[in-house]
Amino acid sequence: MRINPSILNSDFSDLKGELHKIRNADWAHVDVMDNHFVPNLTLGVPIVEAIVGASEIPIDTHLMIEDPDRWAPEYAEAGAKSVTFHAEAAAAPLRLARELRAMGVRAGLGLKPATPIEPYLDILDEFDMILIMTVEPGFGGQSFIHSMMPKVQRTREAIDKHGLDVWIQVDGGVSRDTIEIAAEAGADTFVAGSAVYKAEDAYAEVDYLRSLVTAHSH
Repeated sequence: MRINPSILNSDFSDLKGELHKIRNADWAHVDVMDNHFVPNLTLGVPIVEAIVGASEIPIDTHLMIEDPDRWAPEYAEAGAKSVTFHAEAAAAPLRLARELRAMGVRAGLGLKPATPIEPYLDILDEFDMILIMTVEPGFGGQSFIHSMMPKVQRTREAIDKHGLDVWIQVDGGVSRDTIEIAAEAGADTFVAGSAVYKAEDAYAEVDYLRSLVTAHSH
């Protein structure tokens, strides 16, 4: 069970300090948005490179961008150890996943809420992680979409049936109130943004969230 806090709601003027607060997490989740694929603009390759240098834990980049086929490898080169691109944006998702893996990074496939997992069930082994968005991507602080849990369950069943080592990540509205619901459905990697950075003590919140899901490990 992995806790990957999103730095989207952190204080960007003190990234080193904000990353230090979550040093007990498994990964730091970095949201890259291009104002095309999603209606928000965040940060790009140079900032990710700086985050990699400042972080005590590995970086999990979530590319909410158009043309990931062209850009995703640059995030691997910048030092991210996990690069997730969106199914809806990639021209050749399989080829891109293989390219990322050949670079020695984990390849993740992201799905917006309305995108079904079914077209990808036969090629799950080509990815290291499936990210099932539990909000419409673009902004932090949104509320968790409970109706995504059957999608998580179907993905978990397919992974287990074929004995694959593929992580299932959920991202969006993950908090003390929702994290166990996602774990019960079969998720094992949890992105919490506001829940961690709006807590009084981000470090303690990471430990608390992990304690909530440890009981559900598959």
